[in-house]
Amino acid sequence: MRHFDPVSLRLFIAVCEERNIASAAQREAIVPSAVSKRISQMEEESGTQLLERGRRGVSVTPAGEALWRYARESLALLDRMQAELGAFADGVQGHVRVFASMSAVAQFLPEDVAVFARKYEKVRVSFEEREIWEVVRGVEEGRADIGVCWDAVDHRRLKTFPYRQDHLAVVLHPKHPLANRRSVSFEDTIDFEHVDIVARSIMKATQQGHAAAAGKRMRYRIQVSTVDAACRIVAANLAVAIVPREEAQALQKQLGLTVIPLSNAWARRRFVISVRDEKALSVPARLLVESFRKSSKK
Repeated sequence: MRHFDPVSLRLFIAVCEERNIASAAQREAIVPSAVSKRISQMEEESGTQLLERGRRGVSVTPAGEALWRYARESLALLDRMQAELGAFADGVQGHVRVFASMSAVAQFLPEDVAVFARKYEKVRVSFEEREIWEVVRGVEEGRADIGVCWDAVDHRRLKTFPYRQDHLAVVLHPKHPLANRRSVSFEDTIDFEHVDIVARSIMKATQQGHAAAAGKRMRYRIQVSTVDAACRIVAANLAVAIVPREEAQALQKQLGLTVIPLSNAWARRRFVISVRDEKALSVPARLLVESFRKSSKK
């Protein structure tokens, strides 16, 4: 059996959608006899009936339904191929929308976007800070092309790729009773008053769950909205804070803090890149995903 050419596939799709050869011919600006001849040749080459002709039009046979599906996929792939080749010829340009968790934005995402931006100057990347579940929902609903967040929630049917890792740490005033220890577990900190970082509710929920598993309850003394503010509360010796080590270290010297990574296995957090359909990504979005994955391996 010979391969069907794109013109024949496009005419076949038109007939299947219109359910009428004359209407399909009008839509594709070709005479009905030429369309009918193409369909007959396809049936002869495939050795099976694709359409059932009737007085009022045509109906699609099971074999025709299968060809219809593959024809749509094949032509869509050809269109994407042509679009990508054209994009490379003209210089990749476009707009990519990224939803990312606050930790990703505060730590590694800006540098990784900068690496991409230096290579593809015509591509505009916008990223918004969102809670983890908002990142997942935003990608699912198509409001974001790419999501970057902690893998602590179910990404459902999204396609995910490993990205980066960070490590939660306890931030202490140098005079705090735990400050001289070489190793600290989360359970060691529960009896002390904590800073509540309200903008990071998923991290708070995780800590409360582990505290409950230890038969204890978290005690919060002050609420703040950022890691920077939490570290300043610790510097005033008002409470302790659980934050990503990499964020705390940026303020450690300036504020005179003690930063000790938590020894718990769950304190090492894995971040992922998520998309709805890798094959359906625009050229700029696909290149950004590839750039992120490459940066994470360095």
